[in-house]
Amino acid sequence: MERIKISVLSGKGGTGKTTVSVNLAKTLKESFYVDCDVEEPNGYLFLNPEIEYEKDVNVLIPEIDYDKCTLCGECVKACRFGALTKLIKKILVFDHLCHSCGACYEICPYNAIREVPKKIGTIRKGKVDTLDFIDGRLNYGEATGVPILREINKMIKDVAKPVIVDSPPGTSCSVIHSIEGSDFCILVTEPTPYGLHDLDLAVQLVKEMNIPMGIVINKAGERDELIEEYAQKEGIRVLAKIPFKRKLAQAYSTGKLLIEVDEEIKSIFGRLASDVLGLIKK
Repeated sequence: MERIKISVLSGKGGTGKTTVSVNLAKTLKESFYVDCDVEEPNGYLFLNPEIEYEKDVNVLIPEIDYDKCTLCGECVKACRFGALTKLIKKILVFDHLCHSCGACYEICPYNAIREVPKKIGTIRKGKVDTLDFIDGRLNYGEATGVPILREINKMIKDVAKPVIVDSPPGTSCSVIHSIEGSDFCILVTEPTPYGLHDLDLAVQLVKEMNIPMGIVINKAGERDELIEEYAQKEGIRVLAKIPFKRKLAQAYSTGKLLIEVDEEIKSIFGRLASDVLGLIKK
């Protein structure tokens, strides 16, 4: 079986992206849940996997060799991120601003810069029943989680089961790296003006990446037409509506999967899983 990659994203945080991701992954049973929201990974709270493996993710940052450095300042000019600055007697390195692009290392005319590893986060791999699990966690204060996402993408490259990616919120570089290579994107939104605004940002990104997509309306209710009219105009299918229920909010707040506490929700996610797989196979 070839790998199927389904990415779940939203234009902003708090719309129910993780709720859809974990419940969909559990519905598929033989699947691989991947939490790419490396700044705020929380899928593990709902899935409770047994962690079998953990690895550090390192990047290379510059270190100045002052036996060779002439303080010419070429490295400072080459840095686009303000990670280097020239003082009277030394080059100061702000490693939390460094994006590990290597420009300073390449540009130095005196070979006075060496690159040394620095840990920026971790990746964990585990299992819960027949569901495989991966998440990444970025250390506080680091500039970008993209190196962690690159490592995760390598780990899931040859997975022979459906992969459900819980992407970061928004439309940043991290989102692009998490959803690249996807067979389908599920865009989660709420039926509010703010939800619609941020949904449109996500739609434009996914269109630019030429990935098929569908919409899930979370906290569905009286204002669903706001999203439905937009979806019709854009030619995007509304795949599912998750109703707004107090019971579901209580389950979420205690780390329970919605499909395990509500038969209607279980049925909704069953249809969602079947519809998405059917759209991918067309």
